[in-house]
Amino acid sequence: MKKFDVVTLGELLIDFTDNGMSAQGNTMFEANPGGAPCNVLAMLNRFGHPTAFIGKVGKDIFGLKLKAVLEEVGIDTSNLIVDEDARTTLAFVQTFEDGDRDFSFYRNPGADMLLTADEVNEELVRSARAFHFGTLSMTHEGVQEATKKAIRLAKEAGAVISFDPNLRPPLWKSLEDAKEQVAYGLGQCDVLKISDNEIQWFTGEEDYDKGIEKLRREYDIPLILLSMGKDGSRAYYKDLRVERAPFLQKETIETTGAGDTFGGCCLHYVLEYGLDGLDEEKLGEMLTFANAAASIITTRKGALRVMPQVEDVKRFIESRK
Repeated sequence: MKKFDVVTLGELLIDFTDNGMSAQGNTMFEANPGGAPCNVLAMLNRFGHPTAFIGKVGKDIFGLKLKAVLEEVGIDTSNLIVDEDARTTLAFVQTFEDGDRDFSFYRNPGADMLLTADEVNEELVRSARAFHFGTLSMTHEGVQEATKKAIRLAKEAGAVISFDPNLRPPLWKSLEDAKEQVAYGLGQCDVLKISDNEIQWFTGEEDYDKGIEKLRREYDIPLILLSMGKDGSRAYYKDLRVERAPFLQKETIETTGAGDTFGGCCLHYVLEYGLDGLDEEKLGEMLTFANAAASIITTRKGALRVMPQVEDVKRFIESRK
């Protein structure tokens, strides 16, 4: 028996999301706890999965707040390091009328970049059924080394390896560097969650199916999950290609965390049935649930603290039948 169902390593930060205008005409920002890895864990916790996070925050008002929030939502923080000399990473998120977003990061350096390989708790990684990571912990040498060490330990312990590139171009020295690290992640993972724009960027193929086929020829990835925003999602598994429509809402205010919510739901199904136990029906059920949960999160500010309850998602799906 493993102590944790999922362990992640990566960024934990504050997302300052656009929250209207003040009486004086100034943009107001709301400080939402964020960071893709912990958003994924927060959704998994809604299913009752024990989870843990490996990372670093600063010993400042934001870092202490983030640690408290993880504990509040039930994520193990025993390998969350609070660094007295570092500052917690901040991200300012501007949302446009069409729902697209632009990010400005204050992270040079941010605490999450300063995690070292020596600070990774090896026993914690080995105690996970699945290990999840992205590329924000691959942008700089030290934390990249920590990430690769954790992946190696998790693979040695027989964990399912889950990867979401979560590409943020402003954080890379060059997109060639980004492509190199994404390629590394693709070569390690059993489950890939990738967005429509990321598959086009990485493969150079406008057609998603052609892009996925290109990946599958080069990398042995059992399950590929493609999120397509307003066009829904697809799962590619063995000889199956399963697609489900999105749940669009007038109440949508921003899309931050939607992909992480989707990814967390899909990982739940992998944990429930195993990578060998999926079929067309289960994949369809998985995508429907994940699309619905992601839709709900777009009606809320932030993601980490406000993930939908499982019963709420089920009721939402029923209401749309």
